[in-house]
Amino acid sequence: MPNRLQIIAASPDPALLTLPWHLPLEEWPEDVLAALPRGISRHVVRFVKLSGRVIAVKEIGESVAHREYDLLRQLDRIDVPSVEPVGVVTGRVSREGEPLTPALVTEHLQFSLPYRALFSQYLRPDTATRLIDALAVLLVRLHLNGFYWGDVSLSNTLFRRDAGAFAAYLVDAETGDLHEALTPGQRAYDLEIARVNVIGELMDLEAGEILDSTVDTLTVGEMLVVRYEELWKELTGSEWFEPGELWRVQARIDRLNDLGFDVGELDMSTDIDGTRIRIQPKVVDAGHHHRRLMRLTGLDVQENQARRLLNDLDSYRMSTDRQGEDEEFVAHDWLTNVFEPTIRAIPREMRGKLEPAEAFHEVLEHRWYLSQQQDRDVPLSEAVPSYLDTVLRHRPDEVAVLGLDTATLRALDEDDGDRLIG
Repeated sequence: MPNRLQIIAASPDPALLTLPWHLPLEEWPEDVLAALPRGISRHVVRFVKLSGRVIAVKEIGESVAHREYDLLRQLDRIDVPSVEPVGVVTGRVSREGEPLTPALVTEHLQFSLPYRALFSQYLRPDTATRLIDALAVLLVRLHLNGFYWGDVSLSNTLFRRDAGAFAAYLVDAETGDLHEALTPGQRAYDLEIARVNVIGELMDLEAGEILDSTVDTLTVGEMLVVRYEELWKELTGSEWFEPGELWRVQARIDRLNDLGFDVGELDMSTDIDGTRIRIQPKVVDAGHHHRRLMRLTGLDVQENQARRLLNDLDSYRMSTDRQGEDEEFVAHDWLTNVFEPTIRAIPREMRGKLEPAEAFHEVLEHRWYLSQQQDRDVPLSEAVPSYLDTVLRHRPDEVAVLGLDTATLRALDEDDGDRLIG
């Protein structure tokens, strides 16, 4: 029986059928490709324009494709930062009837970049440290949800800017596995894989003279382990206190909130003679600030961005002397009078450079620097045009192209070697 093209998709898009599945990915024509930087991958990966959006297509074995598709769907259901699965394409054959490798299709994560593209922009020397922080948070979140990654690395991660920091997203789950809970041994092994891979990737950047010469690759790799263990202990560790120190329960919850986590359930017990109380978080959910901002304004942003916007909302509340008013009413006015006018002031041709929340964060940063320079409180009405003219205008376009066309990106990939595309 002849092969028949089959597409399994969560939300079927008929336009998927129009793509040239009869050609190997390496031969797909330029007119269907999107000019986006690709990270290092064991497989051939291409970004493709489809129905006004961009998807990522990866050639991979059929059983592995189905398994990764299912894992990504499960991660999406439990709200872990990862790419969104679109479907699996099997039964591909060439015009001559030769079988072609099946493909996994995922949504492209807008405004995200692979780590090599970030370093190629000559970012600050602490970029490596900020990426490690983001990767540590992602790994902790995955482990809290029982996900063993199996191949933790910068290459298998995408990064979004998050109010001066980065937010990390899992992009490759083919070696992963989801459990009810991970054992300490599984967590330790995953963390060791991460440490070794990160050191190797940074050494690779160092050899290519892309990494800042002041960065100690071994120290950065060890830093991942330290940051992970610190965060894991804070989120899961138990704490003893005296009955007269009940305030420490709320202090523990506030500390977790500051880290961006909500405490969904807390285990409280006493010792044998009842003289001490033990508390331990049982259920922690990431996204504390994100959820609060979403409830107040409807804005769906990264965690650190939400924290920064909430701080500005609090400042607005104080400056307008409305501390006694309902928070939701003040939030509506802040959204209408501060956030939205700032974003609307960005010219249409510049709106692909940064996400709105990140642009707003940078405006606030720029306003602070101007105020320091001029020794006065610079109003937002002055800071916005100055930021647009002196900062944003000179940034690359991160929503899509980074200022490069498809042919140029392909040439850059070839210069980096076959490992970029397979």
